[in-house]
Amino acid sequence: MRRSHHDRADHHPPGAEGGWSAGAPGGPTRLVWEDGGVSVTDRPTSPTGSPTGVPDRPALEGLEQAWDAAWTERGTYAFPRAEALAAPAGVFAVDTPPPTVSGSLHVGHVFSYTHTDVVARFQRMRGRTVFYPMGWDDNGLPTERRVQNYYGVRCDPSLPYEGEGFTPPHSGDAGSVKAADQVPVSRRTFVALCEQLTAEDEKEFEALWRRLGLSVDWSLTYSTIGGPARAASQRMFLRDLTRGAAYQAQAPGLWDVTFQTAVAQAELEARDYPGAYHEVAFTKADGSGEVVIETTRPELLPACVALIAHPDDERYQALFGTTVVSPVFGVELPVLAHPAAEPDKGAGIAMCCTFGDLTDVTWWRDLDLPTRPVVARDGRLVREVPSWLSGGGAAAYGELAGKTTHSARIAVVDALKASGALKADPKPTQRKANFFEKGDKPLEIVTSRQWYLRNGGRSAAGYESLRDELLARGKELGFHPDFMRVRYENWVGGLTGDWLVSRQRFFGVPIPVWYRVGESGEVSYEDVLVPSEDSLPVDPSSDVPPGFEESQRGVAGGFVGETDVFDTWATSSLTPQIAGGWERDPELFSAVFPFDLRPQGQDIIRTWLFSTVVRAHHEHGSLPWSDAAISGWILDPDRKKMSKSKGNVVTPLGLLEEHGADGVRYWAASARLGTDAAFEVGQMKIGRRLALKLLNVSKFALSMGATDPTAPVTEAIDRSVLAGLASVVRTATDALERYEHTAALQAAEAFFWAFCDDYVELVKDRAYGAQGEEAAASARATLARSLDTMLRLFAPFLPFATEEVWSWWRADEEGSVHTAPWPSAEPLSEAADGADPVLLATVGRALAGVRKAKSEAKASMRTEVVTATVTAPAALVPLLEAGSADLAAAGRVRDLRITAGSADEVAVTDVELAPPAPTA
Repeated sequence: MRRSHHDRADHHPPGAEGGWSAGAPGGPTRLVWEDGGVSVTDRPTSPTGSPTGVPDRPALEGLEQAWDAAWTERGTYAFPRAEALAAPAGVFAVDTPPPTVSGSLHVGHVFSYTHTDVVARFQRMRGRTVFYPMGWDDNGLPTERRVQNYYGVRCDPSLPYEGEGFTPPHSGDAGSVKAADQVPVSRRTFVALCEQLTAEDEKEFEALWRRLGLSVDWSLTYSTIGGPARAASQRMFLRDLTRGAAYQAQAPGLWDVTFQTAVAQAELEARDYPGAYHEVAFTKADGSGEVVIETTRPELLPACVALIAHPDDERYQALFGTTVVSPVFGVELPVLAHPAAEPDKGAGIAMCCTFGDLTDVTWWRDLDLPTRPVVARDGRLVREVPSWLSGGGAAAYGELAGKTTHSARIAVVDALKASGALKADPKPTQRKANFFEKGDKPLEIVTSRQWYLRNGGRSAAGYESLRDELLARGKELGFHPDFMRVRYENWVGGLTGDWLVSRQRFFGVPIPVWYRVGESGEVSYEDVLVPSEDSLPVDPSSDVPPGFEESQRGVAGGFVGETDVFDTWATSSLTPQIAGGWERDPELFSAVFPFDLRPQGQDIIRTWLFSTVVRAHHEHGSLPWSDAAISGWILDPDRKKMSKSKGNVVTPLGLLEEHGADGVRYWAASARLGTDAAFEVGQMKIGRRLALKLLNVSKFALSMGATDPTAPVTEAIDRSVLAGLASVVRTATDALERYEHTAALQAAEAFFWAFCDDYVELVKDRAYGAQGEEAAASARATLARSLDTMLRLFAPFLPFATEEVWSWWRADEEGSVHTAPWPSAEPLSEAADGADPVLLATVGRALAGVRKAKSEAKASMRTEVVTATVTAPAALVPLLEAGSADLAAAGRVRDLRITAGSADEVAVTDVELAPPAPTA
């Protein structure tokens, strides 16, 4: 737990003409002040003159804007391409998450992106050539929804293009505009509005990232809807198609009736949804009785294709192989066995409908059952009477045609009651239903033609071992923290189908295929036409396939273009290839790929991380990066995850204005990877105080003439400081190499406060020359070495305060602290010359004891102490003696006695304070 720290007032001993002399030999060590008669105000404020550039009143305000402009002008974070190509082994490449451009960033983004920036800054100082791009994920549903509300429009692809002069009904965020009030526009106009709004959002995002201090090379920016991204996404798809990893199929899939699009397994959320159990009786075909099942979806009764029970369930052994007749609709159905049936759920026997849930899909596929869908893409029952119904069943369905599933459920229940097939009143329940993560209604399962990528979810010729291969990739990948690996393994092991990558949306990367139209006018979806790679990107809705003309679109013997677009993850899964210039810039790609680091949130391991692994495995036969750093979530005061969908997010701009970027970064860096963290303004205040203290203590050190970190260090307490600092450097370096930024920050911060509270207070007098020039020079050299090292240690965490101080002092020598070498422990250890780092802490505890005595006496810290005794374990006495001159000066103790005691702690006793000076 961190403690709060406050700046202490300067505690100056008497003037430089006085000095300390040893007391009588023998007995405890005694130092006695010999007053030279010089008052504090008589001492020069700086023995060597203040260095130029140090402000009179250091402040944090304005540093973000000033240093962002300076870094941009100087190219501080620019990727040195020539250097990278000459020595690719020295590149450290970051696959930066492209934030979704759909409104505003929130504090959770600041949290996780700070973690990444700390790593990038550290690696740059370690001498690596850092490739640190930024992308914008600007296609997909979030952008479409924002455009609909912002401009008050919706896309109708059947409409002709309105022309460039179209003015939307709104030109600002109007909140949530009802669909009925949205003006329909053509797809081309809608896409143009999407591009227009995302361009504005991207400017705001970049401005906020700059204010936070992300050390991104802003010339390495891309968008997932931009030309290079579209070309890369389409190229990878075409190669997947050639190698059989991409395929299309007419199959049941999850469907969102609100957004009118297919949904992938990775986008599901299981939520509680109110429902009711209905006991429904099927009649045995031989007339010998009934079979009662329980269902929460009686409206799917006309889509029933079988009754299923577990093969070991003794209750239904005699029924397997027989048939039953469905109530109301009169369809004869088989009773079959399947191990996925749950004997302890409901009646233990269930109806299989096409399709009520994913279990129905499994049974349908495994048992080779017929397909009898009744739910259409709009969430209503199909309007035509199905061919498998006749007579009374057809008439009953006629009453349901075109109804919503909710209304159809009510009508079927009424019909079951009238027929006597409903055996009990419905029993209310909360059932688990699948929702699209961005949707508001339960998903339906409808049959449609979609495109898929093989991901190990289903076995296929040539891909029989794909699941095992992808699990092996997970074992190769370095997860930080390592326990996140199990989430990857559980996801891959639990896949039930391939990755559905096509979406029935508008603002996305077009799937680059066309289909031949037969001589009779029918579309042959099996006859796929593809573009050449050098023609990418293409849009099949406006471009034509090789060998065809626009006049042949949609006519017999011609072609039609695919209207679907890729799922946003199908493009985002290629961020290393897009950012790294795959096939566009082969030299660059060979230098940066595989990347070193993928930073991301824990909730998208199943989507972004896994999908990126899949694409790299298919195309490159490798991992896309060596390591993955997984951030935790930000929790609100109720310990709930912050998210836009929950409406509990905090936007960061106000926090940055109030606490400064360094303060906000401190809060973010105080949380470990993989660990959820509370949104805590108190931590930001501590971070701001830390940054301000760094400015002030640096000003003090530099005002002492502490500008040469290579000067000799001769005093024991000085060497002790450097010994402790060497240990901190080793700890911080090892922690950051292991992606444990919090441990590095804690080590640096603990040393810094001890340095301020103890060492600076102890050596102020000596640094002014009160103990001679050699002792003063040692103090100044130690201050300089410590300041130089601490600025480098804090640079990844507090980039603005550290750069500000560096500019006062070292800028002429090494430019920016952020391109200076990371500190090394060896020179510090050599200067420490075997000193014990415990010395400073021991003398610091003694100084704290002296101050406590003054505080308890309600005396000023400037009050002189006539005499004081410090007792300590015998082993610590030599350490106290070595620092006794500084201790006496800092505590203003005239007669200081140090003696061995029986207690285990350092204690200050027998304190006699000098009487206060008489007042005039």
